Amino acid sequence: MRDDAVLIPFAKAHLDSALRLSQEMSWPYRLEDWEVALQLGHGFVLQRAGVMIGTAVWWPYGDAHASAGMIIVAKGAQGRGYGARLMDALLAAAHPRAMTLNSTAEGLALYARRGFTPIGAIQQHQGIPNAHHEAPSTRLVRAMAASDFEAIARLDQEATGWARQPMLRRLIERGDGHVLLRDGMPSGYAISRRFGRGHVIGPVVAENPAAARALIEAALAHLGRVFVRVDTASTSQLGPWLEALGLPQVGDATTMVLGSQTQSAGPARVFALANQSFN
Repeated sequence: MRDDAVLIPFAKAHLDSALRLSQEMSWPYRLEDWEVALQLGHGFVLQRAGVMIGTAVWWPYGDAHASAGMIIVAKGAQGRGYGARLMDALLAAAHPRAMTLNSTAEGLALYARRGFTPIGAIQQHQGIPNAHHEAPSTRLVRAMAASDFEAIARLDQEATGWARQPMLRRLIERGDGHVLLRDGMPSGYAISRRFGRGHVIGPVVAENPAAARALIEAALAHLGRVFVRVDTASTSQLGPWLEALGLPQVGDATTMVLGSQTQSAGPARVFALANQSFN
């Protein structure tokens, strides 16, 4: 049977259809989440008879690195190679960058066939905190100021190995930031913003689990008792603490990389993701 699916660049006109596709998969994206993703990245959609049946988006972090996500194929179109077609177009567009993504169990084989290797696991914690949280002392954690951006960008690049200043600017514009202080200077940061069913706390970059907890506590104190999501590595040592706060683990994903894996260059490292697509 002839395949009449058409692969085209992801454009603003496709956002409403992309939202419906993610709703079909029970993914909690809002239209605003799709808009931000497209503003910061690039992607492709597959259409068949004028109906969107797939999406894939990637985000450049300088010339050497990128992340990928929002890779969706409609339920009725799965099993026909459309995911592979989208992924191959995405990889060709991002080449020669190393690529990182977080895969569902269903996507593992697709990515492995393209050379991705697993390097870790992400645990999704979410819920309404079980109590109001007091903010740490402002001598330890304070609200992020515009003048902090260069320090935040440096900390982020040391922790990730990625140059993602444009994304950080947009996340800060749309959310609330906190910085952890050491000798009066930023040594970690956290951003919380509207996303999905409520708010996401991430990225969180800090030197150790105690510092990461202080930043998350500051974000929770600011947000109050609202629905919150935190995506953290299985090795972060935050999981039991988040569970105790009333944020149970509800899912997981496998972190995979194609190309050279980046290493943290400084004492700070990532304790929570902006989301599983952006990393």
